Order: sequence, then C-alpha cells, then structure tokens
Amino acid sequence: MEPITLMIMYLLIGLFAGSMSGMFGIGGGSIRTPLLYAAGLPLLSAFGINLIVIPFSSLVGAISHRKNIDLRIARYVIIGGILGTVAGALLTGLIPTLLLAIIFVIVSIITVFGIYFDRILPEIAQKVNPSTKNIVGGTFFLNFLTIMRGGSGGSLFPPFLRMMKLNIRKAIATSLFATIFTAAAGATVFYSRGNIMFLPALWVTVGSIIGARIGSLMSLKTKPTWLEVGLSVFIVILAFAVLIKTIW
Repeated sequence: MEPITLMIMYLLIGLFAGSMSGMFGIGGGSIRTPLLYAAGLPLLSAFGINLIVIPFSSLVGAISHRKNIDLRIARYVIIGGILGTVAGALLTGLIPTLLLAIIFVIVSIITVFGIYFDRILPEIAQKVNPSTKNIVGGTFFLNFLTIMRGGSGGSLFPPFLRMMKLNIRKAIATSLFATIFTAAAGATVFYSRGNIMFLPALWVTVGSIIGARIGSLMSLKTKPTWLEVGLSVFIVILAFAVLIKTIW
C-alpha cells in the first residue's frame, strides 16, 4: 500500500476513535486496536500504538470536560487503573483469547447495567459505597482485563463510575482524566518490549487528537439521557464485536 494511503488510513482511524473517546469518555482502544490490526499492523504493535495515543487524545477530551472532573475520585481510579494496567500488560498473551473475550462481554454487560443501577434497583443502589477500596479494586480489575486486549479500561470506566454514584457528565470527564495515566503506564511496558511503530503512531495520534476535540464538543451539547443511551449501546456493540472477532 502507498505511504500516502497508509497515512490517510491511520489519520481516519485516529479521527473516528478519538471522536468516540471525547464523546463518551472512553479510551478509544476498543476501536483503534482492531482497526489497526485490520490495517496490517502486528497485534502487539496495535496494542502499543493504541496505548501511546490514548494519553494525548484523553488529555484533549479532559481539557474540554475539565469542569466536570471529580479529582477526589480520579486519584483512586488512577491508582487502581495503573496497578491493573501494569499487571495485565506483563501477563498479556498468557490467558486464552476466547476466554478473555467471553469475560469481557460479561463484564461489559454488567457495567452497562451500572449506568441505570440507581433507577432499576434504587434501594440497593443507595447501599453501594463509593469507598476508596471499591473504586481502587474495581478499576484494578477493569484495567487488568482490558489491557490484555490492548485497551486502557476507559471503555468500562464511565459505567463503573456511574455505579459509584457520579452523574454521567462527571463519569465521562473523570474517565478521560484517569485514562491519561493508566494508558501511559501500559504504553511504557509495550515500549520497553519494542512493540511501538512510531510513524503509524504519529498519524493515529494526530487524528485522535482532532477527533477527541470534536467528540468532546458534541458531548457537552448532548443531553445526559442520550449520552447514557449512546454509551450503553456503544459498549455492548464493542463487547460483542470483540467476541465475534475472536471466534472468527
């Protein structure tokens, strides 16, 4: 494939994933990784490039959403997320891919349920304690699971934070802020292994930064109810896409 064609393709991949990141507060890896792999990059390189890109695109999104970031919650998300990221990155490849995909689908459905938890089961939701232990433990598990498929945990952070009693706008903003640090930790591991291809990473990063800004502006103008519905549908589609791709 011609270099100019590859450059445009990487830009478009970054633009699409970045816009979804800014819109819903996700890391974007659930989109970027399979698209980069489909574009012909080795899987571990797709993982590494995705993790290199996320801190930049999430930073742009976090700046746009800065008024809604809950810094008290964010520090616990970062601690749990970084620990889970490093542990999962070191174990990448040891767990069978199909088993990982099945677990991911189950966890995705559970976390989507968390978006509406306070309305479906209000009495139980009131008893949920957004304690340091629960936030650190939950984000550790989510990142440990998602890093082994090249993600940052960002796709599952917003619904988890909704369960921890943040409103949807705060959940999106806090997720974007936290994934700056959790993805950087994972990128360090993949960089040390030599999995980063810098030219594709550059173009994907440029596209993702532009997309993150566009998605963030759209998010701020969208009603919270539609953000919840869109995030729910998006996560379920991504989860089953991962499963179908694994089986295929």
